[in-house]
Amino acid sequence: MKQYGVLVVDDSSFMRRCISLLLEKDPAFFILGIARNGQDALEKVQRLKPDIVTMDVEMPEMDGITSLERIMKTCPVPVVMLSSYTEEGAKTSLQALELGAVDVFLKSELIGDGANEKAVENFLLSLKTFAEKGKLPTPAAKESLPIEQTRNELFIDSKEIELLIIGCSTGGPSALQSLLPRFPRGLRIPIIVIQHMPPGFTGPLAERFNSLCNLPVKEITDGDSLEPGVIYIAPAGFQTYIKKNTEGSAIFSVNEFSPIETLYKPSINVTVLSAAQIFNERLLTVILTGMGNDGLLGCQEVKKRKGKVIVEAEESCIVYGMPKVVFEAGLADIQVPLPSIFEQIMLMLRS
Repeated sequence: MKQYGVLVVDDSSFMRRCISLLLEKDPAFFILGIARNGQDALEKVQRLKPDIVTMDVEMPEMDGITSLERIMKTCPVPVVMLSSYTEEGAKTSLQALELGAVDVFLKSELIGDGANEKAVENFLLSLKTFAEKGKLPTPAAKESLPIEQTRNELFIDSKEIELLIIGCSTGGPSALQSLLPRFPRGLRIPIIVIQHMPPGFTGPLAERFNSLCNLPVKEITDGDSLEPGVIYIAPAGFQTYIKKNTEGSAIFSVNEFSPIETLYKPSINVTVLSAAQIFNERLLTVILTGMGNDGLLGCQEVKKRKGKVIVEAEESCIVYGMPKVVFEAGLADIQVPLPSIFEQIMLMLRS
C-alpha cells in the first residue's frame, strides 16, 4: 500500500498530537513532520515535500492564510484547512479556499466530545484523494470574472426551464466563483446552490458571492419564496426542500429531517428530489466537482420527469466523483469542462 506523508501545522501541541493520532489510525498516512506556525510550515513544505498538509487557520507569527498563499506561490501542495466553529473562522476559511486550499474541516467534528465518525471518515478519505491526485484548484482571479460582459444581457426569459439547481462539494467554492458572477441581472429564473460545507460557512459564502455577482445572493431561510433572478445558497447543517404553499407558490422548507439516508446536510439529492416533483421537465440540474455520489438519486428523478442535467467533465474537476456517477449512469444531457458550463446553461435556457 502506498503511504502519504502529511505535514501537520498547528500552534497547539495538543491539537498537533490529536491530529497526528487521527491520521496514524489510517495506514495510508504517516506523519512526515509537524509545524508550529505558518513560517515553520512554509520552511518545512519546501524542505520535506509532503504529499499533503493540514493547516490551522489561526496561528501566531504567521497565520494559516499567509502561509497558504506563500506555499501556493513557491511550492504548491494540497492543503486542507482546519477551522474553528466561528463566523470569523468561516470567513477566513472561505478566503483560504479562494487562495487554493482543497478543503476545510471543523476541528470540533474531528476531535473531542463533538467528534463525528462520518466526518472523520470523510476527512481521511478527502486527504487520501488529494494526496493521491495532487490536483489543486485554480484560484479564481478577479480579472477572470466577466461581470461587465454580462451586465447588458438583460431580461433573459427561458421558454422551458423555470429553475436551475447547482450541486457541488470538494472544489465547489472556486468553481462557483468562476460561474456565478457570469449570470446577468436580467435572468428571470431562480438559482439554487447546494454546496457541501461545515455548519456556519454558507452564510459567509452567500455574503461573499453577493459582493461578486450581478444577481442578489442570499442564504435560504425557512419559508422563503423562490423569486426569479435570485441566487439561493442552501444552509449547511440542514436539509432544504421545495414545496408549494396554500396559494400554489413554490417556497423553501428548511429543517434537519432527511427523507433518504445521506451523509450530507445540505444534500443535493434531497433538494433536487423535491424540486423535480414540482418543476418536472422545467428543471435544469448542474453537478460540479465533488466526492461521493450525492446528486445521483436526484438526477434520476430529474430525467424520469424529462428535466435536463449538465455535469462537469473530469478534466476540470478537483474530484471527479459526483459528476462521474451521474455521467456513467447515463443521466447527463451533456458533459463539459467548467469554462463551458455557463454557455451550456444559457443555451438550454434559451432553447
